[in-house]
Order: sequence, then C-alpha cells, then structure tokens
Amino acid sequence: MTGNIRNFFAAAALLLVAVGLDAHNPVRIDTTTTRLVIPRPALEPVKSFITSPSDPIDTLDTANEFIKVILYGDNTWQYYKTPGFQQVAGVYDEYWDTSAVNPYMSIPRDSLPSQWTIWLVDSLDQYRCPYQTKVHHRGKFGPRRGRRHQGVDLPLKTGDPVYATFTGKVRMSKYLGAYGNVIVLRHDNGLETFYAHLSKRHVEVGDWVNAGDVIGLGGSTGRSTGPHLHFETRYKGYAFDPQWLIDFENGILRHRLFVLKQKYFSIYSNYEQDFEDEMKNHEEDQKEDAEEAAKRYYTIKSGDTLGRIAINNNTTVSELCRLNGITRTTTLRIGRRIRVR
Repeated sequence: MTGNIRNFFAAAALLLVAVGLDAHNPVRIDTTTTRLVIPRPALEPVKSFITSPSDPIDTLDTANEFIKVILYGDNTWQYYKTPGFQQVAGVYDEYWDTSAVNPYMSIPRDSLPSQWTIWLVDSLDQYRCPYQTKVHHRGKFGPRRGRRHQGVDLPLKTGDPVYATFTGKVRMSKYLGAYGNVIVLRHDNGLETFYAHLSKRHVEVGDWVNAGDVIGLGGSTGRSTGPHLHFETRYKGYAFDPQWLIDFENGILRHRLFVLKQKYFSIYSNYEQDFEDEMKNHEEDQKEDAEEAAKRYYTIKSGDTLGRIAINNNTTVSELCRLNGITRTTTLRIGRRIRVR
C-alpha cells in the first residue's frame, strides 16, 4: 500500500472513531475517485457478524491506543479492541470468580432497579449468534420438570462450532456437573453468557475473545439427552430469557440498546408469553406521550377572563373548566397556568 493511500485510510479511520459510526455496516472506499462512502447507521436489528472473506491487508492505529482498524482486501473494515481496552473496564474486577456459577450471591434481587438500559453493541462491538437454529420446543426458559430451566436449548450436531456472542473475557471454562463442559463469558456491559454441554472447550479462564470467535464445539456432556447447546444470559447473577435479546431462528440481535426489567428475572417471565403484553404497554406509553405532547397551557395575565381565554384559544369555557377542574366562578390568579388543550 502506498504512503498516500495508507494515510488516507488512516485519516478515514480516525474520522470514523471520532464520530462513532456503525462498524457493523461496511464502509466502502472508492479508490478510483478517492471518495469515502459512509452508510447511514443501521436502525434495524443486528445480523450476525460475518468476518470478511478477504484477507486483512493492513492494521491501522486510531486516536485510542487500544483500538485498531483492520482493513480487508475487499475495501471493508472492522474495529478491533485489544485486551488492554477491555482490561480497563472495572466489570472484570468485581465479583470475579473462576469456579462459581453465580459469584453475585450477595446481591439481593430487590436491590436492583426496576429497569435499566444496557448497550449490547455499539460502533466498536460486534455480535454473532452463538448457534443459529430454532429453539427446541421443550428447551425454552421457564420451569421444567420441577426445576428452573434458566436458558434455552439450541439443537445442533456434536462438533458444530459454537461462537462467542459478544466480545468479553472467559470467567469460567471447566466441566461442571449438569452443565457438562461449560464456558462463561463476561462482557463489558456486565452481562454474562453461558455455553453448556460442549464436547470441546477451545478457551481457558482469563482468555479475551471477540464476538464470532469459535470458543467450543457442540456436544451432549453433563445432564443432556442429546446434542444441543444450552445458552444462558445473566446479569448480576440473575438469569433471564435469552430470547429477549436474540431471535435464534434468524440469528438476529433484537436490540442494540436493551431495556432490561427486573421482572424478567422471574422464572415465569418468558419472552414468547410476555412479548404481546410488552407491546401493548409500549403502545399505551406512546399514546400517553402523544397526548402529553398535544397539551397546551396558557399563563393568566391581568384582565383575563375565562371567556376571553376560550375565544383566543378556539375552545369553550366549559372545556376550560373540565380540563382544569375549575368552575365558571373560580378566581383567576395572575401567573397561574391553565390547560387550554
């Protein structure tokens, strides 16, 4: 790569880091006219990350020493976060235990907020479905045969690759009772993902992995009636239905920014059962927001009367009284705000 072209790529990479564009949509660089074509940030759900089929041709520095840009031969690119970048996140220091399934036992559920938001992917982070298939009809999140089934079961064949869903660090990699061969990854946003019943584990405790890395092979170890991947998502040790995050059949991440609600931690909170109610609540919230936005108010001035205010705002005295809980004889105090719409 010539010096001028390489400098152009480096400048483009710095620009992209500065404005925080979406690395999941490839940026194409037209070298015939030296023109940078930047896609609009994607608003639709995130598809599984697929590594470019071309070989990397260069690695560029950015304004952040821990973030690199990898350029491929087909003029696509992607960000790469070095382990140094991830290490600065305090999430990898607190409650770090390489043998306990739940190191957060001291955190009571009622101490957590009723809901909070979590970034799943941004301009630096990638995503890949751990294994794309339809969730087994008997392997959904919820009570099962008197036990808590805290994840979903994804049918596969022994030896099929299992992918890291998000970038993170291996907190656990071992053979553990009913889980069989299990890998637990902790991610920058505090989420943990579990991958169980593996036939092979390709990573060890302390390894840094990127989304899309093959971390193990599917199998049927532990308490298992046949080859499948048992996949869990947890926050502060509390499991919730992974289908709130991922459409496994289509391999799509449902959200970039996810609103996690404490009620999802209930073993009876199942995505397929609760989604319709969530949508109704969302529609009601939107209706209330629209009604609130449509409201108009007027501040009473000297000499105002209900009749004058009604005429100036194309309404009636009766409507003003109804909206404000007053009567026609109510004294109008200067400076009071009354609703006119």
